[in-house]
Amino acid sequence: MAPPPPSTATVSQPVIDSATSATHRPAEPGNITQPIAVVSERLPWRQTFISLRVPNFRLFAIGHFIAVIAVWMQRIAQDWMVLQLSGSVTAVGITVALQFMPSLFLGPWAGMMADRFAKRKILILCQCMAAVLAATLAVLAISQVVQVWHVYVIALVLGLVTVLDQPARQVFVNELVGPKYLRNAISVNSTTFQLGGLIGPALAGILLTAVGAGWAFSANALACCSTVAMLLLLRKDNLFITAPTPKRKGMLREGLHYALSKPTIYWPWLMAGFVAVFAMSLPVILAAFADHVYDVGAAGYGLLNALVALGALAGAVASTRRRQLRLRSVVSCAGMYGLMLCLASLAPSLLWFGVAMVLSGFWCLMFLTGSNQLVQISSNMGIRGRVMSLYIMVLIGGQAIGGPMIGWVAEHVDPQAAILVSGGVPALAAVAVAVVIARKGRLTLKLDVRDRRHLVRVVRRESAQPMEGADTPAPAAGTAAHPC
Repeated sequence: MAPPPPSTATVSQPVIDSATSATHRPAEPGNITQPIAVVSERLPWRQTFISLRVPNFRLFAIGHFIAVIAVWMQRIAQDWMVLQLSGSVTAVGITVALQFMPSLFLGPWAGMMADRFAKRKILILCQCMAAVLAATLAVLAISQVVQVWHVYVIALVLGLVTVLDQPARQVFVNELVGPKYLRNAISVNSTTFQLGGLIGPALAGILLTAVGAGWAFSANALACCSTVAMLLLLRKDNLFITAPTPKRKGMLREGLHYALSKPTIYWPWLMAGFVAVFAMSLPVILAAFADHVYDVGAAGYGLLNALVALGALAGAVASTRRRQLRLRSVVSCAGMYGLMLCLASLAPSLLWFGVAMVLSGFWCLMFLTGSNQLVQISSNMGIRGRVMSLYIMVLIGGQAIGGPMIGWVAEHVDPQAAILVSGGVPALAAVAVAVVIARKGRLTLKLDVRDRRHLVRVVRRESAQPMEGADTPAPAAGTAAHPC
């Protein structure tokens, strides 16, 4: 049975490639974009999580929430255990790099697998492997024979599992809810992840202090098993399953060309690269602040991560209230995230540092959710797995590069310098990208002192001559807002 319609009116974009630049090409298989749902009025609060009305997605969200809490517990316990075993923040960064490096090299291949095979079966296989790895790490930690190289090996193998799991998981959301609820479902998933990120680090801090890291790994192994059970309980007849894409030559090249042909894909892709390399290794920096700056131990490390997750949870809820999704708002959110990290480097006390972490989490999540939504709704289902794998390759693979680099700066210079670099580079990149987008879209800022609600607005310079190749057409009536 199809999901119930929302009470607010929605309009859908014609199935043409409206997210591309000024020149529109014929509607070929690689050029077609799924309809983009545009909410014509602000949703009532009771419909903030409207996608949970879909039974399959509701079941998936419950299982995902349990799993996310456990994943956060393992992530915090793993990083802190490596720090205690090695005494090196750089070693923590190496652990992050090993876990994310496979996405840097195998991401496009994983996206092709997500397009060619059933996403549900891929997820079941990946969760079974993750359960085995978490159980192995738990046994090593509880028996007190664990060494740093053990964690390195398990992190690398887990990265191989994650590289296949992530694109399949991203695309599977569409099969659960269909295109109408996709944007809301992405926001709900982000809310679930951040709520788990609020609970998981706090629980990890308690377990690390009370009984040790091994029990956090055990909890993650059990959670992976519960995720498998949830996937098996889904009603297949209610899934919006798309036909697998047949294997042919040039599939990866086709996905790359498709992504580079759309501003609403490649600009979020570029910003995700800057954020991933410099600003997504925040747990590594927080480990240095907890141990070397504020001396608050494992419990304090868990608390700092929980504060980031608290802000991100607020950002996830705010993202469900978005009426319009614009490219410029995604870029500005990335810039605000970088700015908050820069302000954190100047925090005079732990209290103000914690406040900066809450604000950082909020803007980070607003960027990640917005860019994820923009990339997904700008690509058709037949190629979405490859497009998302490229996005995830940049987002996760960038952390493989940034983790050791930021960890080295935190250890050999100081943590304040590390967090300043983490925020400063994405902030400057956001300013540069915003200038380019404004020039291509002929946009400018307008000050209107008579309108208190919109004192500063972004408007189009109608008299200006467009740049060659600029994304100039105004949105058609009844379609999504202009991508800039």
